[in-house]
Parts: sequence; structure tokens; C-alpha cells
Amino acid sequence: MQTLAIIGAQWGDEGKGKITDLLSEKCDVIVRYQGGNNAGHTIIINGVKTVLHLLPSGIFHTHCVSVIGHGVVLDPNALLEEIKEVALQVKISPSNLKVAENVTIVTSFHKLLDIAREGSNSNKIGTTGRGIGPAYQDKVARVGIRLKDLMNKNTLTEKIKLLFLEKEVLFKNLYPNVKVPTVDEEAARLFELGLLIKPYMDDTFNYLFNAHKENKKILYEGAQGILLDIDYGTYPYVTSSNTFYGGIFTGAGVRNGKVDEVLGIAKAYCTRVGEGPFPTELMDEMGEKIRQKGKEFGATTGRKRRCGWLDLPLLKYAIATSNLTSIALTKIDILSNLEELKVCYAYKYQGEQIDVISPGLDLSLVTPLYKDFTPFKDDFGADFKPSSDLQKYLNYIESEIEIPIGILAFGPDRKEIKFLKKYF
Repeated sequence: MQTLAIIGAQWGDEGKGKITDLLSEKCDVIVRYQGGNNAGHTIIINGVKTVLHLLPSGIFHTHCVSVIGHGVVLDPNALLEEIKEVALQVKISPSNLKVAENVTIVTSFHKLLDIAREGSNSNKIGTTGRGIGPAYQDKVARVGIRLKDLMNKNTLTEKIKLLFLEKEVLFKNLYPNVKVPTVDEEAARLFELGLLIKPYMDDTFNYLFNAHKENKKILYEGAQGILLDIDYGTYPYVTSSNTFYGGIFTGAGVRNGKVDEVLGIAKAYCTRVGEGPFPTELMDEMGEKIRQKGKEFGATTGRKRRCGWLDLPLLKYAIATSNLTSIALTKIDILSNLEELKVCYAYKYQGEQIDVISPGLDLSLVTPLYKDFTPFKDDFGADFKPSSDLQKYLNYIESEIEIPIGILAFGPDRKEIKFLKKYF
């Protein structure tokens, strides 16, 4: 195996950071290919907790080169602050961090517009307010600012004028109370930030192409989850990028057009931050118990995560859309010693039973169908071996999704993980 992708198989927050961090130890290059600092990957090393938003989760392995691909939208200030924080634990230099020269920049206008839109809209999406959506919007509208544009102040100023042309009308007429910087102020700010990032700027497409040609082991790290994909997610309650497998090809590039192994990360239950339908959501004491036991609060925003039972129709959909070859089941310990244990195996929809969804299906119209299991009481110690009750739960999941569970994770630390399959 030379290439591996790690992709969230639910609504994000599945525990990708720790697994990416562990597998990065075995690879040469790790690539973040989509999203922005609206995602948060939590890594705990020797009791020290770090939340990464833009830096790939392999940054703690100095032998590994971390790459931020062109499919990401980059807040320059957020990146520099993150580098400053992480550099207290590990050395970061242009030799182990490379940022795509054509990555799209998140400007102050994008963040202000994002917050203003969400605050004025009764039909809220649940955005983080980090400017991610508006930045992708300008990228598609072909007025986006790219990292290499920050290197020339005159060019940058002209591009910001074009980007601000329509936004000025929006701020004056729809959001008049928002204080907005001038074009010159924003150009000066971004130019100074650009000079600080310049040492890390690189042609990452060709760097990755050559790394693959040299038989280096490459890991692609996704942000959020497949159900938040702009095309395949639960639209409109989604993010603004391609979080599914295809985002690797548009956001980083893959030589030979394929990835050898696609590992989907899924919690042993489901969580969701923000708005949108959630078929298995638990609105009772059990849902609150799982939230508190699992510390289900957003790594980026601190918002409470909605909790529910594992949803197999959605997991099967994730497998189908992203060609997942195995899954990692995380936070299995949170389900231990509960009074009940259920799995959604299908939906009732318009009088019929369906066991996998399709793009565009309105999940607010489905009724989940559950299979009950005997609750397991595993303690997940150092010599953890699944009990018969837990093994029945795992066997059922594998038989339904028809791909293997390659990893079991039962805690936040590097040591609290069991590999059932060899990667790299």
C-alpha cells in the first residue's frame, strides 16, 4: 500500500485526528485537501491536547511532510497562529510544511459576511462563521484571492477591489451595521501575512506527483464528513467543499488516478453539530448521557453535538459514495455499560423499507428501524479483547456494511486504539 485516504463517514467529529496522527508515523507525506479552519482535529499526546484546524494531523511527526493542498481555503492569520502554537511542541519549517501556492484565501470580508448572513437568517445552516462558504463562493465565481497573489501588494489590491465590488453593495444595503475594513486596509493586512507564509509556499501538485513517483507513502486527510459534502451531503445543511473521496482529486491531485486504501472513520454512534435532519437523534436522557460521557462538544466552536444511535443506512451510503475499503469504529467505549443498545438497520420511507439512502433524499421524512443488542460491559484496558456481547455488535455491523472494521478506538490517547487490519 502506497496511498491511504482517511475520510469522515458521518457528519464529521468522528475522531479522524488521532487515527491520522497514528498512521502518519508510518508514512512520508500527509495531505489536507479540502475545507478550512472550520474543522477541528483533536490530538492528545502524553496527556497534552492540541486541536488542529488547518495543519495536517501528521505535523507532530517531523519525518513526515505535511501538505496543505489547493482545495483548502486558507485563513492566513489562523494558519500562522496555529503554527505558533504547535511550534511549542514540535519544530515546523518549510522542510516539513508546504502550502499550495494557489490555495484560496479567506479574507476579512468573507468572515464578516458569513457571520452576518447566519445571524440574519431564520433558516440557519449552523456555519462556524469562519468565512469558509463565502471564500469557496468567490473561488467558484473566479474572483477569489490565492496565496501567490499575496506576494505583490499592487496586484493584491486590484484583486481585492474586484472581490469587494459586489460585497460592498451587500454590506451597505443588507448588513449596514457591520464594520468593514477598506480595500487598502485589507490589502495591507494580507500582504504582511503573505510574507510570513511565503517560506512555506510551494507547488504542491508537482511535489505530490513526484513524491508518488518516488514511491513515498502518502496519506490524504479529509476534514468534516461525507454527510456534509456539498454534493453528496444532507443539503443545504452541509459544508462548502467536497468532503467525499472525490475531493482528493480536485483538492490535491493523485497520480495514477486512484488511492490504494480508503479508510472511513465512524463513531460507534452518531453525532451532528449544527442544523439539519438527524434520523436517529436521541432527544431524551440517553442522548444526554452519551453526550456527557463522550464529551460531545465541537472542537472548533464548543457547541453541543446532537447524539443518536449508529445509522447503517447512512454508513452504507458513505461507503458507496467514497469507495470505502474499511472503517475505523471510534469511541466504542462510550457505549459500554449503557442500559440499552440499538442500531438503525433501515428506514421506513413512503411506505417502503430502504437500507441505504440516495443523494437528495429528505431525511426528515424517514422513520428509523432499530435492532436491539444486549449492552456490553467491556472495560477497554491495556489488554483489551472484545467481550462476546461487543463482538456480536461488531459482527453485525460488518455483515451489514460488507467491509471490514480495520480499527477500534476506545479513548482519546494514541495508546487507546486496536488495529485489526494492517495499514502501510
